[in-house]
Amino acid sequence: MTAPKDFTMTTGDDGVAILTWDTQGKSMNVMTLDAWDELDALVDEALADDAIKGVVLTSGKPGSFAGGMDLNVIAKMKEMAGDDPAKGLFDGIMNAHRIMRKIERAGMDPKTLKGGKPFVAALPGTALGIGLEIPLSCHRIFAAENPKAKIGLPEIKVGIFPGAGGTTRLTRKLGLMGASQLLLEGKLNDPVKAKAAGVVDEVVPADELVDRAREWVLNATDADIVKPWDQKGYKFPGGGPYHPAGFMNFVGASAMVNGQTQGVYPAAKALLSAAYEGAMVPFDTALKIEARWFTNVLMNPSSSNMIRSLFVSKEALEKGANRPEAPDQRVKKVGVLGAGMMGAGIALVSALAGIEVVLIDRDQEAADKGKAYSVAHLDKGIARKKTTPEKKEAVLGLITATPDLDALKGCDLIVEAVFEDVGVKAEMTKKVEAIVGEDCIFATNTSTLPIGELAKASVRPEQFIGIHFFSPVDKMLLVEIIKGAETGDRAVAKSLDFVRQIRKTPIVVNDARFFYANRCILPYINEGLRMVKEGVAPALIENAAKLVGLPLGPLQLTDETSIDLGVKIAKATKAAMGDAYDDTADEVIFWMADQNRLGRKSNAGFYSYDDKGKRTGLWDGLGDKYAVADEQPDLTTVQHRLLFAQVLEAVRALEDGVLTDIREGDVGAILGWGFAPWSGGPFSWLDMLGAAYAVERCDELTAEFGERFSTPALLREMADKGKTFYGVYGSGKKAA
Repeated sequence: MTAPKDFTMTTGDDGVAILTWDTQGKSMNVMTLDAWDELDALVDEALADDAIKGVVLTSGKPGSFAGGMDLNVIAKMKEMAGDDPAKGLFDGIMNAHRIMRKIERAGMDPKTLKGGKPFVAALPGTALGIGLEIPLSCHRIFAAENPKAKIGLPEIKVGIFPGAGGTTRLTRKLGLMGASQLLLEGKLNDPVKAKAAGVVDEVVPADELVDRAREWVLNATDADIVKPWDQKGYKFPGGGPYHPAGFMNFVGASAMVNGQTQGVYPAAKALLSAAYEGAMVPFDTALKIEARWFTNVLMNPSSSNMIRSLFVSKEALEKGANRPEAPDQRVKKVGVLGAGMMGAGIALVSALAGIEVVLIDRDQEAADKGKAYSVAHLDKGIARKKTTPEKKEAVLGLITATPDLDALKGCDLIVEAVFEDVGVKAEMTKKVEAIVGEDCIFATNTSTLPIGELAKASVRPEQFIGIHFFSPVDKMLLVEIIKGAETGDRAVAKSLDFVRQIRKTPIVVNDARFFYANRCILPYINEGLRMVKEGVAPALIENAAKLVGLPLGPLQLTDETSIDLGVKIAKATKAAMGDAYDDTADEVIFWMADQNRLGRKSNAGFYSYDDKGKRTGLWDGLGDKYAVADEQPDLTTVQHRLLFAQVLEAVRALEDGVLTDIREGDVGAILGWGFAPWSGGPFSWLDMLGAAYAVERCDELTAEFGERFSTPALLREMADKGKTFYGVYGSGKKAA
């Protein structure tokens, strides 16, 4: 018995063939290597059969067309390509171009451009990546009226670019300016906006989709199925690179790309190069150029690392890769203790996920203020047409704001987000555990306080766990789940299921000072402060960080998180660690606090701000206290100090058993504090550098700047044995 195929074709009495894409075992169509062969064979069959007048390509999945290429396949394409991976990749890409070009040329006479068979794409809904590139090779694109559908080319967001004709066809169809948002930003549109942008040709009622497409096939003329770029006298929309208007477009696009990526994302540069070079040559040559640049990107470790961390690993963690065995623990009713900024955000994302919320604070006014955060968020969504008044009413209806702790009865999860003080948290733990049921899981939202210490106040420590949200909760994608020494599997499963419900990405770490994220972030901030004290120019520090792909320099990050919080953390850490604490960096931040420059919240920090809170530049007064040295370090040295300060702590966290899965280390770093996404995360970056070079660089930094850069034993072992982190610990293998 033959296995079912992803592509099947049936021909009606009218001679129109319906070519249906229905990926087996998937809820949404994704393109695989075998499916290309199936599509190729059916296109040949349609072109060879005189009874077939034309083809409608559609989906067997309700409400969607395709989610793109299977990124698991892309992640493995290089290793599947044999001894000459670049050639193997290039040949594979050119094969895809050949199939789509066959659809586009449709059997027409190459000289007269007559006699071809129309191919129409009928999109029931979402069409992404290759799921849009194949339709772009068709002669007409119909999309169903489906406001939930997303149509676009999001490849740039995972470290690649539309390399199956999307770049070449879209720039030729819309011009560089028209295509730039779709290609360079990965912007997704609903069908109506996609039509307005010129991406799809017609939007029709869903129940008429295939019939309207069939009708167009039957009425199409020879002229209707010749693409503009295959016609004599075709001119590039908006002008090509050497056209007076087009020249400015390409120059502007180059400036925009470098401004947004700081030159560290290879896919964006490759995309622009493919568009620029392709615009100056015939269409088939442009496809070959696109394939070469796409091969270049796939051969770059940055793209494979980004795909692995931002798609493969992220998806695995969201699906519960590290979830312990336990029955379904989805949350029905959550109690949020503390209606400040953090608690208000937790209440909002919970209610948006359809969970009943009890939001507690000391009095009704404070509780109502916390709920008002949800009101403001939803009102903004209505103004931007992202939500509706009905949705707002439903979400707010799920939130009960009250000072009455008895309202917590019936909650199956408590998230405590009160003041960061052991005594205050202990008092709330005892009060609430006396009210809620015995099965209720108690989670504390803390960024620094040890879970084991906080769990001492609990009568059920096996049901006590840490959930570290990042601020602002509604925007930040990561949630750090912290297991105490006595935390049980059900508490971990409950936390993971809750994070999945609120559509965040979880990582699970073991209890230790600062857990994982802050353990890596604080050395980064401190390294920036040390350099200020040494006389390194603040502008060099900040720009060095941005030029290596970090979203915020350490000084700006300190302003954003608040300088007085940094002082508080420093004092608490010193009290806990005693003589083992290195306070070299504290002088700078303590002095800033003494100047009452507390960061963005006070409109005064390492940066100056205008009356509206907008940064106007680095504060001049910093140089009066810490004079800029006449001799400045080179850019790479500054960047390596900032990067190694973080990645060495990630390695130590793995050594110490705080981190047990390097996938969580990489995904957590990118989503939690924006660690150089182009690198794939700390462990991916070390693998990219090579352990031997990383050790050599650490030894140099240690000799020049101190023991904080000393090479962890695990990294030195990797170098000695010629191994990589993903070679040893990849695919979720646990650290020893």
